[in-house]
Order: sequence, then structure tokens, then C-alpha cells
Amino acid sequence: MKKTVLLLFIAFLFTTAFAQESAATGKKLPSVSVRTLDGKTINTADLNNDGKPMIISFWALWCKPCINELTTIADVYDDWVKETGVKLIAVSIDDSRSSPKVGPTVNGKGWEYEVLLDVNGDLKRAMNVNMIPHTFLINGQGDIVWQHTSFSEGSELQLIDMVRKLNAGEAIESH
Repeated sequence: MKKTVLLLFIAFLFTTAFAQESAATGKKLPSVSVRTLDGKTINTADLNNDGKPMIISFWALWCKPCINELTTIADVYDDWVKETGVKLIAVSIDDSRSSPKVGPTVNGKGWEYEVLLDVNGDLKRAMNVNMIPHTFLINGQGDIVWQHTSFSEGSELQLIDMVRKLNAGEAIESH
């Protein structure tokens, strides 16, 4: 009985992860107001990278895999930017109580990313983010072309491979 329940739970997780990976693909970034670290309000529909790819990564201070992902990418981010022109935007989903700690954490880690605060969870809901880290790849026209949840060592290699494929005009397949 326990094995059956465990197998059903694992199947549910994989189905949910797959559904999340394919749900928003092909859509544009939604139009939602978020804040920058310096308190300015911006609309996410205005995010762009001059026709080059963008990575949007949802994270939180309490999420160790999120911190690991962003720290791992930080080590190679300059190389990624030089090679592909990609821009990473880290979207914190921390609430109003913990969001004041986001800036000091970002500075302490030396992350060179643009960081946005989604304190009310509006962008998170609009993009159907149910678990973090949740990473989206956006093409130069603002379309979501790929997404992935979770992080394990080596996941960053899959991400940069998708950016390279996008830049080369190759098909991006959801898994």
C-alpha cells in the first residue's frame, strides 16, 4: 500500500512538473507590476533584452535550491552574456516581511542579475509558478519558449544549451 501511494505521488509530481513545463510555453510575458530593488514599480510586459534571450528565474530567500541555482549561474554568467547576450532576471517571491533582506543577500552573493520583487505574488500567479526554483527562457520577441522547475548540479548546463539553441534558431523542445 505504501509503495502504491509513493508511486502515485511520484507520478503526480512528474505530471505536475511536465504540465508546468508545457503550460506557459508559447505565451508572452504577462503584464504585471513588480518592484525593483530600489523601489521603482515596473511592468513585466516592458522587460526586454534588445531582441536577445532572457532568463526569468523565480526564487526566494528560504529556498536553498534557488540560492544554489543563482549562485552556480553567477559563476559563469559573464561568459554566458559574452557568448549569447542572454540576460537573467531573478524574481524574488519573498513577502513584505522578508523582502527587505533580498537586496543585502543579492549584494552579499555578488549576483550581477537584475532582481525584481514580486511581493504580492502577482507575477508568480500570472506565470503559473507553483514551486521554485522555476526558470523560464524567453526569446527575443518576448515569447516563453522553455521552462524548468527544480535545480540540481548540472541543470545550468541544460539552461545554457537551450539559450544556445535559441540563438542558433534551433527548435527548443519541452521535456
